[in-house]
Amino acid sequence: MIYKVLYQLSKDEIPVREQTETLYLEAADVRDVRKKLADKPYNVEFIQPLTGKFLDYEKKSAAFKLENL
Repeated sequence: MIYKVLYQLSKDEIPVREQTETLYLEAADVRDVRKKLADKPYNVEFIQPLTGKFLDYEKKSAAFKLENL
């Protein structure tokens, strides 16, 4: 399944909506996503599973790129 992850680049700073970054990962479940991001200094805000029309919409975005972690 593909997941959309919203995160801040640093755990040490206060989250600011305008600085939220997005990445897309393929993983078995949310726990697997968190495990893949454990060594990153990211402050994960939200993990959203993408399926069906939601996935189709995100794939049309210029920012859609699956990360290999």
